[in-house]
Amino acid sequence: MTRLNQLLLPLRRISLPRPNASVLLFVAALVAVAIANSSWSDVYQDILNYPIEVKLLGFELFSHHGHTMTLAQFVNDGLMAIFFFVVGLEIKQEMMVGELSSFKKSILPIIAAFGGMIIPVLCFFAICHEGPATRGAAIPMATDIAFALALISALGSRVPNSLRIFLMALAVVDDIGGIIVIALFYSSHVAWVPLLIALGVLLIVAFIGKMGMRNPMFYLTAFFGVWLLFLESGIHTTIAGVLVALCVPLTTKVHIKELQLKLREQFTSLDKSGHRECSSGLVLSHDQIDVTEKLKKTLGRSISPVQTIEHMIAPFVSYFVLPIFAFVNAGVSFEGITSDGLLQLPLAIFLGLFVGKTIGISLFTWVAIKLKVSSWPSGMNLRNLIPLSVFGGIGFTVSLFIASLSYGVGHEDLLNQAKLGIFVGTIVSGVVGYIALGSVLKKTQPTEEVATAN
Repeated sequence: MTRLNQLLLPLRRISLPRPNASVLLFVAALVAVAIANSSWSDVYQDILNYPIEVKLLGFELFSHHGHTMTLAQFVNDGLMAIFFFVVGLEIKQEMMVGELSSFKKSILPIIAAFGGMIIPVLCFFAICHEGPATRGAAIPMATDIAFALALISALGSRVPNSLRIFLMALAVVDDIGGIIVIALFYSSHVAWVPLLIALGVLLIVAFIGKMGMRNPMFYLTAFFGVWLLFLESGIHTTIAGVLVALCVPLTTKVHIKELQLKLREQFTSLDKSGHRECSSGLVLSHDQIDVTEKLKKTLGRSISPVQTIEHMIAPFVSYFVLPIFAFVNAGVSFEGITSDGLLQLPLAIFLGLFVGKTIGISLFTWVAIKLKVSSWPSGMNLRNLIPLSVFGGIGFTVSLFIASLSYGVGHEDLLNQAKLGIFVGTIVSGVVGYIALGSVLKKTQPTEEVATAN
């Protein structure tokens, strides 16, 4: 590997999923389930209801509709806003330079995502079509991209890269759909004054970003301010994270050809003699120190504020926010669950995730190709599309989040049933998808490899 590739490698890794973080998330969920069904269940509930009170100059920062936030509310309205801030940064990258950056690239995963949202909702309503349970119809719409890609990665190089890209783009569109649903159906009565102030702040942030502001702290501070205003407005705070993220510029000061040229020049200068070195240390000359400083500046100018901020906070989200969220929200209790209850809300969510996602994604994709709206991506066919669609039913994180919004107040029994349906739907989708796709890939060689062999 060349020096240039070694320097650029971290840039390519910024947006890759972290399987270890996915494992940590799942372990946190299992711990929550174990505690919720043990003698510690009352302590677990007391922890979730613990008040989070922080005052600054007499103003309570974490106030939820005039009341002090509990730990559960702080996680769902506060920490999850940071998660959606990262989601917004990823959406912006995909819309600007990724798989959603052009009509030709985006049309097929967009159509597939629509199928993966519409059919699961219809499956849900086929079982639960009346009463308060219907508030959770959006639960099976979501796809947890981190879990899905972690499982696909476990299949190794047999998986054509086009399948990974298709699933990632589809999940991004899923996220956009989920954000719209949260904005429309899970926001409370709107207070217009803080909302209008927040929109004004967003316009200012976008304008300053256009003028070339690159300091990450400016955007993080703006995020916190807009979050507070959205908290007061009644619009769900996760929307604040997405909107601020879309205001962060993706522009860079150095383009790739210029970057390569400058790095070559600076590496050549660095190779000049003048340093002193032994087995345990290195002393650079003053000229070499100047070159290393120029190298850092050159590389820094080549990374956009979007990627800089995502790189800063993605580990915090992956290794802290999401495990805490899973611990707080995944504590399903099996006490009081009856066979009749299993055939209602849990079955509706399970069918939506496992059956609805599979049918919706594969059917809408196949119809779009048959109607010549798009063509098959390289390496993809109907045989591997169907098991790939099963992975869409892995809806853990955002499904749990929407469930908490749907049944969090006054319908704790429904929330518990929803968690059970999410767990079963996600696990079955993951296991079946992994086995089915692995079986198909044993019999069919990826198109890219076949082309290379020929």
